[in-house]
Formats: sequence, structure tokens, C-alpha cells
Amino acid sequence: MSTDTEHVEEGAETSFLETWRNWYHLPVLGVVMLFMIWVRTQAYDRFVTEDGTPALAGIDSWYHWRTIEWTSENYPHTMPYEIWTGFPTGNYVGQFGTLYDQLIVTVAMIVGLGDPSTETLYAVALLSIPVMAALVAIPVFYAGRRLGGTIGGLVSVLILALAKGQFLSRSTVGQLDHHVGEVLFMAIAVLAMMVALTVAEREKPIYELVVDKDWETLRTPAIYSGLAGLALALYIWVWPSAVLLVGIFGVFFVVQLCLDYLRGVSPDHVAFVGAVSLGVTAVLTTLLIENPSSTGSTSFGLLQPLTALLVAAGCVFMAWLAREWNDRDIDRRYYPVAVGGLIAAAFLVMWVAIPSLFDAIVGNAMRRMVPFGEATTDLTIQEAQPPENFFNNAFQEFGSAFYTMLAGLAFLAIRPLFGRKFRAEHTLVLVWSVFLLSMAATQIRFSYYLLLAVAVVNAAFIAELVRLFDLDLTGSLESLRQIETYQVIVVILVVLLLFAPLLPPIATATAWDSAESTGPNYDATVWEESNHWLAENTPEPGNYGGADNASELDYYGSYNPGDGDYEYPGGAYGVMSWWDYGHFITTQAERIPHSNPFQQNAHSSSAFLTAESEERAELILDAIATGESVSEQSNDELRTIIEGNETDEEIRYVMIDDQMAGGKFGAITRWTGPDYQHYVTPEDYEAGEPISRDEVAERYSDVPYDDTTLSSLYFGDAAEMEHYRLVHENDVRTSSYVSYAIVDPQTNQVLLGEDGQPQVGINRQVDQQLQAQLQQIQQYTEYDVEIFDQRQAPAVKTYERVEGATITGSVDDLELNDTDNATVEASVELETNTDRTFTYTQRADVNDDGTFELTVPYATNDELGVDDGYTNSSVEATGEYDVNVVTPDEQGLSTAQYTGQTDVPESAVVDGETIDDIEFEEAEGNETDGNETDDGDADEPESDGSNDESADNETDGAAALAAVAAEPAH
Repeated sequence: MSTDTEHVEEGAETSFLETWRNWYHLPVLGVVMLFMIWVRTQAYDRFVTEDGTPALAGIDSWYHWRTIEWTSENYPHTMPYEIWTGFPTGNYVGQFGTLYDQLIVTVAMIVGLGDPSTETLYAVALLSIPVMAALVAIPVFYAGRRLGGTIGGLVSVLILALAKGQFLSRSTVGQLDHHVGEVLFMAIAVLAMMVALTVAEREKPIYELVVDKDWETLRTPAIYSGLAGLALALYIWVWPSAVLLVGIFGVFFVVQLCLDYLRGVSPDHVAFVGAVSLGVTAVLTTLLIENPSSTGSTSFGLLQPLTALLVAAGCVFMAWLAREWNDRDIDRRYYPVAVGGLIAAAFLVMWVAIPSLFDAIVGNAMRRMVPFGEATTDLTIQEAQPPENFFNNAFQEFGSAFYTMLAGLAFLAIRPLFGRKFRAEHTLVLVWSVFLLSMAATQIRFSYYLLLAVAVVNAAFIAELVRLFDLDLTGSLESLRQIETYQVIVVILVVLLLFAPLLPPIATATAWDSAESTGPNYDATVWEESNHWLAENTPEPGNYGGADNASELDYYGSYNPGDGDYEYPGGAYGVMSWWDYGHFITTQAERIPHSNPFQQNAHSSSAFLTAESEERAELILDAIATGESVSEQSNDELRTIIEGNETDEEIRYVMIDDQMAGGKFGAITRWTGPDYQHYVTPEDYEAGEPISRDEVAERYSDVPYDDTTLSSLYFGDAAEMEHYRLVHENDVRTSSYVSYAIVDPQTNQVLLGEDGQPQVGINRQVDQQLQAQLQQIQQYTEYDVEIFDQRQAPAVKTYERVEGATITGSVDDLELNDTDNATVEASVELETNTDRTFTYTQRADVNDDGTFELTVPYATNDELGVDDGYTNSSVEATGEYDVNVVTPDEQGLSTAQYTGQTDVPESAVVDGETIDDIEFEEAEGNETDGNETDDGDADEPESDGSNDESADNETDGAAALAAVAAEPAH
């Protein structure tokens, strides 16, 4: 009886161990996924606000929230065309409003029982990103297991879970962006293709089976190939630019079909997978087309199905060519050469016959997949910039696992040299990994894709080590008894090699540390006040100027532009700002920005912001309203555009922030030119010309930057501008700016750079980085930092564009000492919503006949408001306009000889009416230098009443820097 019992116990133990060996990976995988979710949700409370308003990380997250809300209102449809951005044309949303958004809303519909509240929708949206990130572990595990067994698959998911780079930063709570969806569905598509290729190599589908209609034999490879095509189509549905994976698969099929033919293996098997899978993708992506005229990669157009169809047809053609090659008994070695030549010829024909398709395919490949193909304007996008040092960046992201991945690729590539089986999926992983390496070297954000290759290929690395050191990792008792000491050492060393750089104490920032420190986008929190003000104090789009067409612009409506752009109704208007802030304006203010982070209209926004006169700025805005391109036209060309395209659509508001006036100005200039150096260099300066310390302030007191629309509005409060008035300012942070020169104290001259330009910084925004840089120059070099100008301004300023009231009159009846040089100045004191006061002044020369006229944008009353179709301005006049007739005296000083006052009604400002009832009285003899009456001059430092320092003051560099450091932080 005891023997029987012992037998039963041994059988139970054997059964348990067998079950454990077969299924232990599932609980381990589950624990890893839970860990990934926990890491990414640590900061959840930071994104849940008391008033229920969204608080999201990143910029694109805000637009995904817009599309998620829209999809919830119009379920199951996703948004095809957006009229609440890209004024005055609207825009196809492309990679927004896709399967990614629909999946989030579907989950919310289930949780909310078909009618989710905004709170439920928001909670699901926040949590969906960490959950999607954790789901990536499933295809990564199974792809890794195909290369390196169960242990290899688990190593893959551990690397995925501990990586702390781009994938982690883009998959934490609050990052409501499609990047994590891209990674998940790419992993699924690649895994599905690996499986389909293996099935085809086993089942061996050939052309004769298709001719004989032997569907029984073809069924299994056809199903798996179709599923691979479906997975690829789903990936494209998540991100239209996923057409790049179609290109990667295309390169793989060319390489694999050539390898098979050279090895004497029928290429039919792999060609069958390519033809079926990419054929399915072509059909499914045809159903997704929203913009039939588009060949761009960011929207659902012709590019996706055409590219998939080309690859499918190419697979069929290569299989046919191989048969023809055999029939003609041509040397197999020339087959790849012929294929390469035919592909080059096909692209040449495409370049000649269908240049738009050629540009779409080659252009997108160069921009996203080749490290030297980026456009200049791409470099203005932080995430699209290449890493400064690719290998250092890779080590920071993946640790030693990056280098073991390279070793794993080498192990895969040399398998045939040792007589080991080399499957098509090995070629696929090699080609795919090489492209991901190239993409990560091209744009820093694509490191989140490279993580897939790093994780999966390390499974192959582990498999080779297991084979090399004869490690038995099956987990049986017998294998544990037979393990050798050196094998234990190898396992420990491998674990340390792969994971120590990602864990403390070696890793200075772990995955959970990085995820815990995430928070809402700072710019979004800064702009929130200004955007909410815009929503409450401006008429709804469609109602401006008393129109009543807001009902035609439903925020959750569905719109079809037809063959052209959307035609907005009367009373619609746009908001001008830099493209970075377009999504904030759409979602927080429910107003229509001209440019947006799709980079739509970035050229025209740049042209407006860098325009060096109000005349050109006005021409640009008027031409924008016609829907025509405006960035490179002369003023005369812009007038021609405007005269031939009358429209009621206008850009009515301009929003500018401290970042645009400071660090982002260089990026703004890249879109239209001239380059940044033009704007911060005196017009009369010649390269190499020496400038002394004493004259730098005078030489740089008037540079082209000061004349730009951006500077005139942000720093100058629209001084002497006729059609722009400040209506709100946001001082959630007060930004400080300095202009400085690097001076050689031995020569007392400004240091020159290698390009011959003086080392001068103009209006550099003061932050910790700038302070540290200037302090280092002071402390660790022989040079001085000469600070010659300081300014302060609030975070965001909002301007309204108005017709302006024209003040007219005559000085014929006045006794002037110098009629020929007489000018008229109109000034009014204004108080902002932040209790800051400034004086707006407008000047005009007196005409030969004694008449004058000048246009002013500020009213002295607030008789009109939102109900009338206008603005509830938060900037109000404290009194009437003072109108002075000024002439030079014998010493050349400007003297006010006559003075008068006038009211300027709000109706006159918005309708462009004339004010002509000024009665002048002889002034009491006030003398000025001609500048003191203009507190808002763009060349003078703006004062908040507490820090008014002259730009001409000479200060010691270190003392000035200390004063700057003591100013309010951002």
C-alpha cells in the first residue's frame, strides 16, 4: 500500500511539474503586465482635476480628447473632416479619429452602458494608454518565443517592462496619444506575418495548387496570410502612416524571394503569403479612404491601398519571373540583379508618370526611415529631430539590451553558415530590425518602435547562449540536479548584462521613477485661462459682427467638404497663433485656429508673425481668408489675391505667448525665412565688424526682430498699430527676457563667432538653463557677460483685429511754429485685467493742406459685447484720448502746442467709423523728447510697475545676472 501511495505522489509531482513547464509563462506574463500598468498609472491623481476639466500630457493628447468626445457623440463613427481647425479651409483629421479613438470610446460605451458620462469617458481614456502598453507584452512574448523559446519570450517582456525611454514616456497615464497604439498594432502585425510565413513554409502553397483550385491544401496558409493582412490593415487604421510597414514588408519579400531562389527553394510559398496578405490589406484600406485625392501618408487616401497593391503584385511578379528564369535556364545568380533593375525601372516610370505617388512613397521613406532625409521644418518638431548621439541615446533607453540585440541580429544572420535552419521569419526580423534602427536614428520618437526589436531579438540572443553553454532551462528536477557551476555563473552574468543598467543602483532613473514624475502639459495649463476667456468673451464662430450662423458650426457635427475645402458661413472667424497651440484653442476655447500641430498652415502663420510691418501683416491675414497660399508672395501679389477673392471670413484674434516671443522664434523663422540671424542682427552690420562694449546697446536697440508683428504685439502692446488691440492678458507666469553680449575684457569688444557674427543674444527668455550658461561663461572663461536690456511680460496675450476708428481734423486755424513738420499724437491710458496700465499712442503727420487723420484700435467705452457679436474686452480705457498737435522747437525738441480730447466709441472701432469733433486748445508748454508719450513703444522695455530699468543702463555682467536670477520664475 505504501508503494502505491508513493507511486501516486510521484505521478502527482510529475503532473504538476509538467503543467508548470507548459503554463508557467502565463502567470509570469500576467504579473509583468500588471507591473507595467502599475508603473504607468502612479501619477493618475495629477490628471483628475477638481472642476472636471481635462488635464492631459503632450500636445496631440488634446486633439485625441477632441476626437474621442466627437466619436462618443457620433458612435460608432469617427471624425472624417474637422472644421474646428485649419481656418479657413478645415482639414481631414488623418491619424486622429481612427481605430485607436474608436477602441477607447467602445470600452467607455461598455463601461457606461451605452451612454458614458464625460467623467467616465475621461477616466477610460486616461487608463486606456497604460493598458494598451501592457497589452504590447503579449505579441512581444509570442514573437520572442518563436525565436528563443519560452525563456526567450519572458526575457523579451521583461526588457519591455523595464525600458524607460520613449515607449514609457508615451504610454503613461495622461499621454492620450496614438503612439502606444502604433506599437501595439505593429507588434501584432509583425507577429501575424511571422506565423503566416512559417505556416506557408510548412504547407508549401504553390502556383499549381491555385490553378487546380485545391482549396483544401491552400486553406490554412490562406487563412493565416489573410489574418496577417488584416493585422496590417488594423495597424494602418490606427495610424495611416503605418504604410511604412508595408514598405518594410515589401523589402523583406524582395530579399526573401531572392534568397529562396538562390538556395533552390521555390519562391511560391513566400510569394503566396505576400500576395494574399498585402492583397487583403489593399482591399481593407480601400474601404478606409476618406480623402480620395490625397497621396499623403497622414490621412486615409490612395497611398495605403496602392502601396499594398504594388507589394502584392510584386510578389506575384517575382514568383512568375523565377519560373521564367528556370524555363530559360539562366544562371540563378543574376536573378537578384534583374529584380533590382526592374524595381529601379518601376520607380523611374512612377517618377515620370505619377510623380505625386513617387514623392509620397520616397518622400515619406526619406523623412521617417533614413537618417539624412529630414526636411528643415521637421527639425522644428522636437520629437522628429534625430538624436544627437544615437548609440548613447540607445543605451540610455535600453541599457546593454541594445547591444545584445545587435548580437542577436548577428546570430540570426549567420545561422545558415553553421548549417542551421534559417526560416523566412528570421529574414523578416532582420529586415524589420534594421529599418527600426534606421528610423530611431532619423527621429528620436521612433525609439518606441525600436524597443520592439530590442525586446524580440534578445530572445534570439538568449537562445544562442542556451545552446552555446548547453543550458537546460526546461525546469525539470533532473535538469536542476545536473546544472554546473559555470552555467549558474553564465545565467547570473546574462541577467546582470540585460537588466542591471535598467535597475537601481546602476540606473539613475528607473522606469517607475520616470513614470511617477509625469504630469499635465505645462503649456496647456498656462493657456487654459486665456482659452477659457476666449470661449466666454468672444462670439461663437458664425455670430461675429451680429451674424446668426453659429448653428451651422456644430462642435460635434459631421461635415463633408466635397471636392474642395469647407466653406464657412458668414460670421465665422479664425484665431492666429503658432501651430503648437492650435489643439489647445480648439479644445479649451472651442474656437477655430488657423494653424495646428498637424503643421497645417505653419507657413502662413510664420509669414504673419515675422512680417516686419503692419501693412504686410494685414495683407497676409486678408489673403489667408481667401484660402490662397501667402507665405512667399510680395505685397503686390497679396493685393492681387485679395482683390480677386472677396470673402467675409476673417482672422479675428491673435494669441501670442512668451515661448513664441522667446525660444520658439527661431523655429518660427525656419518656415518662411529669412533665417533667425537676420532678425537679431542690426541691418547695417557687416560680418566681422568689431563692436565695443559701449556701443552694443545702441547698435542692437533696433533690430528687425523689433519690427516683427510678434514683437510689436507681445512686447509693444500694439504701439502705433492701427488694427490690433489687446483684449486680455494672462499672467499665470511672468516671463523675463534679457539681451546680452559676450565681451572680451582685454579688448573691450564683443566676441565674434566663427561665422563672423557677434556673440549677442536678443530677448532670450530667462530660465535656469540660460542662467547656468551665462554663469558658466562668467566663472569659467575669461569673458564678461554684458546685459544691456531686460524685459518682462505676461504668459499669453490675446489681441482682437478690428477696423479701427479714424480720428480726423485740421490745424489750419491753429498758429503753429512749424506747420511743415507738425504731427498729431493721440494717446489713451489703458488698464488690463491684471491691473497693469500702459499708454497707447498713435501718430500721424499733418498733410500739406493742414488736415490729418490717424486710426486707433482702442475704444473708450464698452458699449458692445458678445450678445452683439463682438468682444467683451478685458482691457479698458481709463479716460478719453488726448490728441496733441506737436511741432519741433528751435532746439529740435518736440513740443505739444495744442491739445484736445475725444471719445472713441466701440462701434467706431469695430465698424471703422470716423471721429471728427476735436476742439483744440493751446497747450501749457509741456516739452518732451518725443518718446515719453509712448509707453508702449516696441523699442522700450515693458514695465509692470515694479521693475522699470532703462535699456541704456550699463551694469556689471555678474550683478545684472544676479538681478535677473532674482526675477519671478516661469
